[in-house]
Amino acid sequence: MESWLHPTDDAQVREAVAWAISENKPMSVVGAGSKTTIGRPANLDTTMSLSGLTGVVDYEPSELVLTARPGTSLTEISACLKDREQELAFEPPDLGPLLGTVSGKATLGGTIACNLSGPRRVRVGAARDHFLGMHAINGRAEAFKAGGKVVKNVTGYDLCKLIAGSYGTLALLTEVTVKVLPRAEKTRTVLLFGLEEQSAISVLSNVMASTHEPSALSHLPTTIAARSSVNLVSSAACAVTAVRVEGPTPSAIFRCEKLRETLSELGDIEELHGHRSTIFWNEVANVTPFVKQPELIVWRIAVAPTEAAVVTADIGSKCEAEWYYDWAGGLIWLATPQNDGTTNNLIRAAIAAAGAQGTLIRADTNVRAAVSVFEPLPAELYRLSVRVKQSFDPKGILNPGRLYAGM
Repeated sequence: MESWLHPTDDAQVREAVAWAISENKPMSVVGAGSKTTIGRPANLDTTMSLSGLTGVVDYEPSELVLTARPGTSLTEISACLKDREQELAFEPPDLGPLLGTVSGKATLGGTIACNLSGPRRVRVGAARDHFLGMHAINGRAEAFKAGGKVVKNVTGYDLCKLIAGSYGTLALLTEVTVKVLPRAEKTRTVLLFGLEEQSAISVLSNVMASTHEPSALSHLPTTIAARSSVNLVSSAACAVTAVRVEGPTPSAIFRCEKLRETLSELGDIEELHGHRSTIFWNEVANVTPFVKQPELIVWRIAVAPTEAAVVTADIGSKCEAEWYYDWAGGLIWLATPQNDGTTNNLIRAAIAAAGAQGTLIRADTNVRAAVSVFEPLPAELYRLSVRVKQSFDPKGILNPGRLYAGM
């Protein structure tokens, strides 16, 4: 029978880990459960939920720093920051609907533990780059802290970078400190219609390197664009290339006008203002085009933009698939209805040939048990990762096997 642990403070988390060690009870560790199905299936009898550790502990708007418990929802965090015209600049996605749960469940701790970032990553960096400090419990039932509550902190090892993206396999966060930034005063998105994929990615790369200072760049093929709830996108009946600019009102308007002048030579142009721009980029971040097709397997592929169209063309020539591009071509969201081992091996081979990294974000339990969910590690790096796991969690109590077998 599966048992659940629901600690509500640091001491209870530590006691629960100590009990698990004494009873040799490996545990699945979750926040609100919105990302539980990312990773290899656990098949464990005990689950610890950190959803009871909630609330903003400290917020210093003038210092651009916020500290909260890991179970605090991103909805609550966003509301708190919005009151002071600030935000989590790395634009965390809400993958709940994609993964079969409801929207609004994502937590700060879960987002940091999975190192999830949205379209603005190309401008401001990943979630881990905004992760300043933490309190945590490791797999030895030891409480520790790292980082701090200031933006510049160079003392000791940067354990925050190690914990971000570890999916709860090294330590359990009990307090998280993140850097926040002012919310943009004005937002505009320029839409360019009808480009072929390779041309679109080349254009996005040029815009990224320009003085227009874009904060998001994406390309949606025709079938993907048609699923948008933004009518200018869905009614285009062609591929849509999108570039967002943000900032103080005079600057954003000026840069948008100059961007339109630059891109108008390449095709028809439209523009999305604040509300519709927000809707569009939420769809891009939350992988909304694939939400209503739960039968599709969904991959997240990080790749050099120059190789992005090569990867998708390779995969598309060998199996049924569809995709779109974010991060100026540096991120591919790809879906396929074929879940057999041969198809997954073809996708892995195409990813490896381009020197890219792929993560299987959505698939049923059998598929996730049979294939490598995360990018396979070279032997030397795998051995190093095993040693890191053993140093933090020598008995394999925390999410064992979620990332890789034997860890």
